[in-house]
Amino acid sequence: MTPKLDVNGVSFSYHTLEGETLALSDISFSLSPGEFAAVVGPSGCGKSTLLSLLCGLSKPDTGQILLDGHLLRQSPSDTGYMLQKDHLFPWRDILSNVSLGLEIQNRLTPKTTARLKEMLSAYGLEGFEHARPSELSGGMRQRAALIRTLALEPDLLLLDEPFSALDYQTRLSVCDDISSILRSTKKTAVLVTHDLSEAISIADRIIILTPRPGRIKKILPIHFPADCATPLKRRNCPEFSGYFNAVWKELKTDE
Repeated sequence: MTPKLDVNGVSFSYHTLEGETLALSDISFSLSPGEFAAVVGPSGCGKSTLLSLLCGLSKPDTGQILLDGHLLRQSPSDTGYMLQKDHLFPWRDILSNVSLGLEIQNRLTPKTTARLKEMLSAYGLEGFEHARPSELSGGMRQRAALIRTLALEPDLLLLDEPFSALDYQTRLSVCDDISSILRSTKKTAVLVTHDLSEAISIADRIIILTPRPGRIKKILPIHFPADCATPLKRRNCPEFSGYFNAVWKELKTDE
């Protein structure tokens, strides 16, 4: 089976008048269709830079990134990017906010609008179609941001700490909700996070990066019993603490 995402020997440097700074070095990993990976590492190790490379905003100095077997810029597949903040426009209601991507791509039709309304209903936003973002809680706004991203039917979803702006209780709930949504839609996803518990609770594999320049120190497969299928349930499983200690040990040895 062709991997959904295949990253081979990718390195990237930032160039300034002061010189060159190597941010990532020799990054290689692959994801199967429907697989969820979390990237963790110390601050400044290049986690967000990696996402910029995966979505094509930056180009690797060396190596290549393949999506469905095609070079990223030549792939017919689409990539969705969910940021730390929801970036909903305050002057647009929720339905017009989640329609924005389709509107820009001239794909907003009665059929796609009906699908958006179905998604709003399925993801807990029924009755808020014509509300303004200021009338929604932080968790509801993040669900709206996810719908806006999923509306374009991306094959690969990139998540740059999408829960970090939420309070802890809301963060747990929204993480659980969004994980369930992505699992049900069988999306391949890469999550960048500083929260080790979050990574363990949501991912199939954890990619641990070293301090700058970021290199892959270890890729840790995550397996939980079938009755621990959601992030909240994983946190209560006995295996959880073992994974946490394993990731923490890898990070501590770099200090």
